[in-house]
Parts: sequence; structure tokens; C-alpha cells
Amino acid sequence: MNFTTYARRNVFRRRGRTIMTIFAIAMAVLIFCSIRTIVHAWSSGAEAASVDRLATRHKASITMQLPKRYIEDLRSVQGVTKASWAVWFGGKDPKKRVPFFATFASDHETWFDVMDEMHVEPAELAEWKATPNGAIIGDLLAKKLELKVGDRMLIHSDIYPGDWEFKVVAIYKALRKSSDRNTMVFRWDYFNNDPRTTFSHEQIGWMMSRISPGLRSSDVSRAIDKVFDERDDQTLTMSERAFQLSFLAGFSSMLTAFDFISLAILIVMGLVLANSVAMNARERTHEYGVLRAVGFLPRHVATFIISESVFIALLGGAAGLALTVLLINGAVGPFLEENMAMMFPYFRTPASILLLGLGAALGLGVLAAALPSWRASKLRVTDSLRRID
Repeated sequence: MNFTTYARRNVFRRRGRTIMTIFAIAMAVLIFCSIRTIVHAWSSGAEAASVDRLATRHKASITMQLPKRYIEDLRSVQGVTKASWAVWFGGKDPKKRVPFFATFASDHETWFDVMDEMHVEPAELAEWKATPNGAIIGDLLAKKLELKVGDRMLIHSDIYPGDWEFKVVAIYKALRKSSDRNTMVFRWDYFNNDPRTTFSHEQIGWMMSRISPGLRSSDVSRAIDKVFDERDDQTLTMSERAFQLSFLAGFSSMLTAFDFISLAILIVMGLVLANSVAMNARERTHEYGVLRAVGFLPRHVATFIISESVFIALLGGAAGLALTVLLINGAVGPFLEENMAMMFPYFRTPASILLLGLGAALGLGVLAAALPSWRASKLRVTDSLRRID
């Protein structure tokens, strides 16, 4: 009989206790993986950001606008190969099927050259450039609003009141998993010429630019901001990753709290498993004495206890991973991607987190058995044989 066989045969001798321990570990792994998935989903956009793309906004706040003429000055900076701009609009569905979704007016000549993860067919892009009130939307937004190419689209905005009517000329395809598929883009000139946008006339919200390969984004960022240092409206330029992370700044304390909660979940998992292993080891003290009497060494006894603990942790961890894949990747993830795409454009538990959850369970299985196995290996044979629990 080897150690694995011994552990497997003994693990269910206390069936109720073992099942409850496995269930507790499975729940802990599920919660741990869920929390790590939230953190991963929040930061996935920043992690997937293009290394050669920069974002330029008003130095004081992203809510403040810049003069449109800045775009030509930006394009003149050495190292900048392409540049475009956009203005936040904030679209709302008047029928309340989708109360709020990302909507912005952008330059129809250059936007999709810079933001190339939003793929539009050439013929549809040409039609957008020829249609003043043309709109391009993501596939999930089209599904929610029950729209297709060629349909009339009516939306509202809390910033720019009234009915805004558009024609859907294309449905873009997201080439990155972290890209929002619930976004609407329409032409900035159509927006700029409307009398309801007088206070934003010839103003832009932010600029996006691409830089030459091999250049350091920090150097080009400083060069861009230097151009506008003496202007009334100064700028702040950063990498796209930093730009994405700036939106998460308000959630930084929450993300830190999630890290502590993850640690607390692991501690609870370890304590539950340690308690179960300790009870099993105490009840089998006499049995371990018999094993020692027939020739087994102290390290063999310790290995039996550790193997049993790891086996229970493996079963609980595997059950937790199965629940994670079933609930997060199969149900919660698709729901959040469809209904909360601005926060979670892609919400799935990656393989790295699943492996981390399983590794944590196995590691805690070893740690939980450390003290009981050490104490059992130190017992004298005569003391073990006298003890009957």
C-alpha cells in the first residue's frame, strides 16, 4: 500500500466531516476566484492597452474640454504618426431598455485609424463618412436596442438635451476582449454644428495619438505637453494604459479591499481544513501507534496525514473550480458583459486565476497538515498505543 492509496481510503472514514470540509473549501475557492476575477476584469482594459497609443486631456480634469485647434499642434509633434479626437456625449435610450451607454462624437476621418481595435468594414466606413448623422454601434448595443444597419436610431443625453436622431450605418467588431461592445460613435461635425452644443462649439474632450515604433511614450508625452505649456488650456498626456487606470483611481481603495478579502478567504479556508485534519489525526492516534509498531517510520506517519489533507484540498479545490467555471464563465460573466459592459466589457475567470485558486487550496492543504503531522510523528509508540479515542 502506498501513501496515495492510504490517504484515498481514509479520507471518507468520517464521511460527514469530510464532505462538509470539501464543501467549505469549494465555497472558499469559488469566492476567492470570483474576487480575483472582479479585480482582473476591472484592470483588463489597462493591461490590454496599446503600447504605442497616447491619450491627451485637459490638465485640470478630463471633464474639461480643449480647443479643437490643438489637434493640429499635436500632429506636428515629432514621433506622432496619427491623431484623432472625441467628445463625450453620454447616450440614453428613451425607451429605457438601456438607460445609459458609452456614446461619443469623434472625427469621422481619423478615429478608426487610431482606434483600430474597433473594426468597421471599408464600405460601411465610407458610408459613415458620407452620412452626416451616421452612427456606428457595437454588436451588443445593437442587440439590446434591437437595431440593424440602416435603422433609424433615436437617443437622449443628459448633457445635450432633446431628441437626437441617427442612422445606423455600421456595427463594429471588437478585436480585443476588453473592448466595450456597447459603445456608439457618431460624427463630431454633426455634433459641433448642432445649436444645442453651442457651449461646446469647436471644443473637444480628449485626443488619442499613435507614436512611431521604438519611441518611449513618456518622452513623446512630455514633448506633447510642452507644446501646450504656455497656453490657457494646458494638457496632460499619458500612455493609454495610464489613461485607462486613471478611470480606476476612484476604485483603488475598493480594489485594495478586495485584495485583503482574498487573503481573509484563504485564511478561513486554511483554518477549516486544519481543524478537520487535526480532528482526524487525533482520532487515529492509536492507529498510528500500530503502524509505528509494525515498522513504519515517523516520516511515514507524517506523510499519511499530509497526503490525506492534500487529497481533501484537491477535491475541494476541484469542486470550487467547477463551480467557478459554471457560475462565473457560464452565467454571471455573460450577464455582466451584456448589461454592465462599461464596467465589465469582458468578465470571465482566466486560466491563471483558476490555477491560482487550485494552487492556493493545495498549498493550504500542506500547511494545514503541518502541525498535526509533526505532532503525530513525535509521539512515542507506547503513548500512541495506550491512547484510545
